[in-house]
Amino acid sequence: MSRICLFPGTFDPVTLGHTDIINRALPLFDKLYIGIGRNVNKEPMFSEEQRLDWIEQIYRDEPKVAVVAYDGLTVECCRKVGANFILRGIRYVSDFEYEKAIADMNRSLEHHIETVFLTCLPQYTSVASTLVRDVLKNRGDASQFLPPEVTASLHSLSSPL
Repeated sequence: MSRICLFPGTFDPVTLGHTDIINRALPLFDKLYIGIGRNVNKEPMFSEEQRLDWIEQIYRDEPKVAVVAYDGLTVECCRKVGANFILRGIRYVSDFEYEKAIADMNRSLEHHIETVFLTCLPQYTSVASTLVRDVLKNRGDASQFLPPEVTASLHSLSSPL
């Protein structure tokens, strides 16, 4: 059985915290899908197309990575791509409590899908998309939190970093 994993999130924008988790997960899986979830309760700052493009650019030379956008339950997306693992990044203890509840629900819905938690490296603990968006909205320099592909894209859009 192949080890196929889905890393779900909004990736609005993709940060170095996200890429840290992805890069460290790559040796663990045969295929890693980055799933951009469409959340009706969130209004993204960046278009779905932009977020898909960023991930495709960042991982253009990594055949184990693919990106998909999905609606609905994460376990449904897992079924569609054949994933038997869900990857989640943990920054704080409070993240674990929240993520464990979601993992338990997902396991109840689909008993063969396991959630794998990776803790972020200490330098990425404070890197959250929400905070990065606040920096960008207030015309601050967020480049230290973003992959070069995202920074270059924002510069080309004349967006302030």
